[in-house]
Amino acid sequence: MRLSGKIAFISGAGSGIGRASALLFAQEGATVVIGDRNVEAGEAVAEEIRQAGGEAFFVELDVGEEKSVKAAVGTVLERFGRIDVLFNNAGISGVGAIHETEPDEWDKVVRVNLRGVYLLNRYAIPSMMERRSGSIINMSSCAAEMGLSRRAVYSATKGAVLALTKAMQVDYASYGIRVNALLPGTILTPFVEGYLKSSYSDPEEAFGSIKKRQLSEELGRPEDVAKAALFLASDESSFVMGSPLYVDGGVVFGKNA
Repeated sequence: MRLSGKIAFISGAGSGIGRASALLFAQEGATVVIGDRNVEAGEAVAEEIRQAGGEAFFVELDVGEEKSVKAAVGTVLERFGRIDVLFNNAGISGVGAIHETEPDEWDKVVRVNLRGVYLLNRYAIPSMMERRSGSIINMSSCAAEMGLSRRAVYSATKGAVLALTKAMQVDYASYGIRVNALLPGTILTPFVEGYLKSSYSDPEEAFGSIKKRQLSEELGRPEDVAKAALFLASDESSFVMGSPLYVDGGVVFGKNA
C-alpha cells in the first residue's frame, strides 16, 4: 500500500492515463479525487474505485477556468483537509505547423495544457506549503525533448511544463514539496485514437508509422504511465526532485537502426 493514507488529486481522470492512475493509486491505498470536465466519465471512475473497495470522490473540473479550479481545490481541502499528491494530468492535443495553427486553436491548447497546470498548482500549493509536504506531478511529453512534425502548439506547451517543473522545484523544495514531470511517448489512449482518426487520411498507416518510432515497436499503455506516476507520488521517490521521467519506449534517446 504505497500511498496508504494519502489524498491524491488527479486532473483529467475520467479516461486514459488519468483513469489508469486513479485506479492504481486507489489500489495502493490512496483516497483519490477524480477531477474531470466529463461528469459522467469522472463519476464512473469514482464508482469503479468504490466498487473495488477503494475510496474516491469526484469533482467537476475545467482546468483552464480559474473559478472551476479554485472551487474544486476548495472543495477537496474542505472535505479532506489536505492534498498530498497533485497529478496535473489533463491535456489536449493540437495538430499543425505554426502557419497552419489559428490563434484561437493556439490559445485553446495553451489554456488547457499550460494555464491548467499553472492554475491547479496555484491553488493547491499554499496548503502544501503550510503542511510542508507534498508531491506534484506535472504531465509533460517526449515532445518537449524532440521535434515532431506539425505539433507546434502541443510541443510548446509540453516544453513549457517541463521548464515550469524545474522552476517550481527550486521555489518549493524548502517547503518539503517535490515537483517532477512525466514525459510519455505515444500512449494508446482514447485521446490518441481520436487524434489519429481526425488527423490522418489513413489512421492505420499512421498508427504503424508511430509504432516504428518506439524502440519497443509498440505503443505504451495507460498503465505504463500510471506505474511511473505511482513511483513519483510515493515516498519511494523522496530523493527525486525537479526531474523528467521518460516513459516513451525509447523514443527520445534511442534510435532503431
